Amino acid sequence: MSSLIKVNQEVKTKVDAFRERITSEAEDLVASFFPKKLLELDAFLKESVLNIQDLTEIHADINLPVPDPIIFTNSHDGLDAQNFKKRKLEDCEEKCYGTKVYMMPHGMLKSNHHLVDIIERVKPEIRILIERCNTVKMWVQLLIPRIEDGNNFGVSIQEETVAELRTVESEAASYLDQISRYYITRAKLVSKIAKYPHVEDYRRTVTEIDEKEYISLRLIISELRNQYVTLHDMILKNIEKIKRPRSSNADTLY
Repeated sequence: MSSLIKVNQEVKTKVDAFRERITSEAEDLVASFFPKKLLELDAFLKESVLNIQDLTEIHADINLPVPDPIIFTNSHDGLDAQNFKKRKLEDCEEKCYGTKVYMMPHGMLKSNHHLVDIIERVKPEIRILIERCNTVKMWVQLLIPRIEDGNNFGVSIQEETVAELRTVESEAASYLDQISRYYITRAKLVSKIAKYPHVEDYRRTVTEIDEKEYISLRLIISELRNQYVTLHDMILKNIEKIKRPRSSNADTLY
C-alpha cells in the first residue's frame, strides 16, 4: 500500500492521533454521555414549566391600544346630492393602507417571555445533539473497512448507523429553523396589529401561535430525549459489528 501512494510520515502521525481522539470521544459519548443526557431531558420534561394545562398562562400582553373611532356625521359640508355622490366615488377609488405607525406608544414590543425562556434552554440542547452526533458519525465512518466482495453484513450495519446519525442531525437542525419561523411569523402578526389595531382576529392569532409554539417546544424536547435513547440503544446492540464489521478467516473455518 505504501508503494502506491507516498504519505508524509508527520502528517500520518497527526491523522492517526486524530483518529484515536475521535474514537475515545465517541466511545465515551455512547457509553456515558448519551444515557446521562437522556435522563436530564426526561427530568426537564417533568418540570412545571413544560406541564402547563391552562395555556392562557403563557399568553403575553400586546400593549397596542385601540385608537378611538372616528365619528362621521351626516353633513355633506354644503354639497348638493350630485357633488356629494361624485366625491364619495372618488374617495372609494383611493386604497386604504391601514393606520400609519411611527412609534410604539409603550416602547419596544416584547416577545413572549414565557416561550423565550424555554427556547433559550432548548437551543443549546439542539446544538449539543448535532455536535455529538457528528462526532459519533465520524467515528463509525472511520471504522468502515475497505470495499471487498462478500462478508459485508457488518459493513451494512455500520452504514445503517451512519444513516441514522445523519437523520438525527438533519431533524435537530430543522428544530432551529422551526424556532426562527416562529419569531418571524409572530413579528409579522404583531406588525399587522400595529397597523390594523381594530382587527381582533390578528390579536387572537398571536395567542394561537404562542400556544402552538409551546406545544411544539415540548415535543422538541421529547424528540431530543428519544433520539438519545434510540442512538444509545442502537449502537450498544450492534457495537460488536460496528467495531469489527468483518470476521477473520480463522473464525469462518468451522
